[in-house]
Amino acid sequence: MSDERHGDGPHAAPGGGQGVVKEPTARMAPVREPAPLSVDDLSLEDTGSGNAIPVADAVSPDAVDGRKTTKRRAKMTLRIPDDGREYPLPPALGIFPIRRVSDFVDRVPAEWRERGGIFIPLYQREALWLSFRGEEWHPVAVRIAIGEVDALTGERYKPGLHGKPQNYVVAPLQPWLDGINSGAGTIRQFVATPLGQGYTVEAQVTGEEVFGGLQLRVYDAKPGRFPDEDPNPPAFGRLSMFGSAPESPAMGLGAGGVMRQAIYPDRHGVATWDDRNYGELFVHIVNSELYREITDETTPPTPVDAAAYTANGYPWFALYDEDLGDISPSGALGKVRSVREVDAEKGLPQQAGDAPIEVSAGQVRKIGKHRVVQAGRTIKRQHWWERLLRRRQG
Repeated sequence: MSDERHGDGPHAAPGGGQGVVKEPTARMAPVREPAPLSVDDLSLEDTGSGNAIPVADAVSPDAVDGRKTTKRRAKMTLRIPDDGREYPLPPALGIFPIRRVSDFVDRVPAEWRERGGIFIPLYQREALWLSFRGEEWHPVAVRIAIGEVDALTGERYKPGLHGKPQNYVVAPLQPWLDGINSGAGTIRQFVATPLGQGYTVEAQVTGEEVFGGLQLRVYDAKPGRFPDEDPNPPAFGRLSMFGSAPESPAMGLGAGGVMRQAIYPDRHGVATWDDRNYGELFVHIVNSELYREITDETTPPTPVDAAAYTANGYPWFALYDEDLGDISPSGALGKVRSVREVDAEKGLPQQAGDAPIEVSAGQVRKIGKHRVVQAGRTIKRQHWWERLLRRRQG
């Protein structure tokens, strides 16, 4: 089955081919995406070469066992219009590079060296989504912070898990997270913005910008809660990031358009997870100019914008997940001003990418209906979230 949300290559067309999706008349807008981040056995997967890179400097010594840990990847997506309307899930449109901080210690800022981790290039106003792939037989809990702000609760980020309000997702079942938990059944899309200008979620919630990037922490379950060996053929878990896109060299994440998306309650309970057994990764975000200065590499070209994509009849997505519930929205994140609203406060004109677009019902593919299948005498869940990701990729 094709992966409908994810592209098959750096410029994959929605049907899964290698052709670039092009705007037929207007110049292609700077809308790019983040590339696959991947951690496995304390390693990072370079999506350009496919090589596993050790990241022990970015992960706790007590990190989750490699058989159950979560990979991180990143791909492109469309930035949906920031116009107050609700939009369905956009696709992924390719992959982008990830680089380890420790490989460029003489070129990166000093604060990066202290935190370690990785860095990724994004264009300003480019969108980012996180994709979660985990072991069905041994799920994990995942914390996500935007700078120093929890992406689910809007509280200042502190290590640890709590259930009221829930400050983590469980992978699986959660297949992805496209933005901050700002509304009932909706999120506001993660959008790359410059630091120091009042756009980032971190600046608006805390009044300062300490980090600007992403903090990802994956917690294992307590011993005995789940099997230690895969009862079926092995399949490693993955947590991915995918993104879409004008440039300050270091950037953070602001709030973009509204998207229909649920964040599922933890059906296992917060007591399932082991606060002492986790893996951690810091993701620094830079613009294309600084990325080139550090690495001597160019940032991948940008895909088409949302208006051109939609006008060409390509698919958007919705998910069969009404039975899985939705955690309560964050009051603090619901008050965060979107990038367009901050622009208006500054007296700046509306961006071309924020003009409303019409997505017809026939253009929205609903995915993820068959999560449970019969296997012999037992009922088991096949790796349905993998199929979801493949379908969203295209």
